[in-house]
Amino acid sequence: MKRIALFFLLGAVIFVENPQNSRAQSVDDNVYTKKNISGKKPLDYVSVREADVMWSKKLWQMIDCRKRMNQPLYYPVRDMEERKSLIQVIMHGIENEELTAFRSDQFRERYTIDEIYQEMGAGEETQQIQQPDGTTKDTVIQTGIRYDEIKQYMIKEQWIFDRKYSQMRVRVVGICPIREYIDDDTGEKRKSQVFWIHYPEARNLLANFEIFNRRNDAQRISYDDWFQQRRFNSYVVQETNVYGNRMINEYTTGKNTLLEARKIRQEIFEFEHDLWEY
Repeated sequence: MKRIALFFLLGAVIFVENPQNSRAQSVDDNVYTKKNISGKKPLDYVSVREADVMWSKKLWQMIDCRKRMNQPLYYPVRDMEERKSLIQVIMHGIENEELTAFRSDQFRERYTIDEIYQEMGAGEETQQIQQPDGTTKDTVIQTGIRYDEIKQYMIKEQWIFDRKYSQMRVRVVGICPIREYIDDDTGEKRKSQVFWIHYPEARNLLANFEIFNRRNDAQRISYDDWFQQRRFNSYVVQETNVYGNRMINEYTTGKNTLLEARKIRQEIFEFEHDLWEY
């Protein structure tokens, strides 16, 4: 009799600890376990000695997320369980993995977390809320980070020619989200560089988040692979120069800006091409 009573008691405990609604929260909508990206480590760079660097130049390029090729960086605008946009991944690293945000591409002065939220558009705004009696009342509302306003990314790169391997190499040095927003005070459209991330520091983070593949959900790669494989569309906006590394749009306008960007790219291509003999 005691054994029967103990059996029913154990059954009741198991039923209480495992209700049906708790099982529903752990449902996976995949038919297999995805382990390819999570826990992945980035590939080590090839070691480069100063004595082997025959030529070097730093470029700043702009990646526009409105171009079809770059759209996987922008979407999803809202956080999804298994997918994050690039800015969501970066903010996750800043908030949870001690990723450092810098004020400039020199990577010296750091932003505080409150300053980052302010740069990302988070804060307070006043909205008119309709009351039950039909009147409106000004109410202060806390606004979150405006991920949808990050529509471009500026990347800082260093191009080098390694004479040991007779190869032109390019390394991403930093990433800067560009925010486009409407100024609440003036109503004008503005652009701002939010902060700079040192890319080598962020590689472990970027290697653990996958980027969307339009053609095959089973063949996604990490953000780090996407940058290393140069799968983005971009144009040059700045190069190292004697005039304090001024940007192209500071001395050209309109179509000439794009022509100057193409000229810089062509000079690098011709330099590498002229090193070979046929």
